Amino acid sequence: MSLEFRPARVFYEPSALDYPLGKYLVEQFRSQGVPIKPTSSHNRITGIPGDTPAAQYGEAKRTLVIGVRRSEKFQSCKPSAHYQLPLVTSCPGMCEYCYLATTLGKKPYIRIYVNLDEILDIAAKLIEERLPEITQFEGAATSDPIPVERYTGSLKGAIEFFGREANGRFRFVTKYTDIQSLLDAKHEGHTRFRFSLNCDEVVEKYEHGTPAPEQRIIAAGKVLKADYPLGFIIAPIFRFPGWQEAYQKLMERSAEELVKRAPSGWSSQQLSLEFISHRFTARAKTNILDIFPKSSLPMNEEERKFKYGQFGYGKYIYQPEEMMEMKEFFLEQVKNYFPLAQVEYFI
Repeated sequence: MSLEFRPARVFYEPSALDYPLGKYLVEQFRSQGVPIKPTSSHNRITGIPGDTPAAQYGEAKRTLVIGVRRSEKFQSCKPSAHYQLPLVTSCPGMCEYCYLATTLGKKPYIRIYVNLDEILDIAAKLIEERLPEITQFEGAATSDPIPVERYTGSLKGAIEFFGREANGRFRFVTKYTDIQSLLDAKHEGHTRFRFSLNCDEVVEKYEHGTPAPEQRIIAAGKVLKADYPLGFIIAPIFRFPGWQEAYQKLMERSAEELVKRAPSGWSSQQLSLEFISHRFTARAKTNILDIFPKSSLPMNEEERKFKYGQFGYGKYIYQPEEMMEMKEFFLEQVKNYFPLAQVEYFI
């Protein structure tokens, strides 16, 4: 099955036509016979078909909205970066556990913004305001930008912008492997290219419409060979019969590929690792079960510990002794396979 994102329908804000990319994309989709029509706002899209929440969700994931990002404020992105860089919203993947089920709701259509230069101008001002400190931007806080890069080129534009910024740094994460256009970008080591990894058992069961772990690991090797700073996010981590063996295999295979692809002089000291255990909110659970009514995600509140999050709503996480066991296990794997890597956090 091809994972190349091709929208079933396209909406566009008329003001997007004032930008070369917006005009080009509208003309391209129209010439390809993709249904396309204007909309008053990229924030309010009506007309996505589907008789059930599951059907509407599936169709939303096949819907592309071409818009203009008007706000001059960037959201904060603690603890991983100072600001979010808003290039894209949502993604075509259909991961059952996705936290965007809380933030984007049941119709997470994909939005791209055609005014890249204006967005990067705002980033430049924010960098200047914090001089002489370095300012970090996250490009995938509410999206996976890779699937639409073939249409926008925004990610490459952002990478090369930060390559020119002595005091700006960029990071993003992806599950996708269509990365060829980014391998020759002039990144100057200022962009950390991260891959979201999980074991085969989790990807096959819950990460619908995404590349297999092996494909992601091979793509990570290519990124490493292109001299990008590299990172892995292992997330979300699930406990299931045999979870230790499954995750050990993932870490071992990742290390094997990086050793094979690494440029001379590279060491795992340059690798960043982030570990996130599975968690869910009450709102996300409701949305997930509407969209995936047969989901086998472990979402029994009685088995979890309730914890208030930084955004004011609570989430259900694994019990403290389970979390401790998981943390000790993964730190041991890091010691075995990436002994010098920087572990940014385990949550």
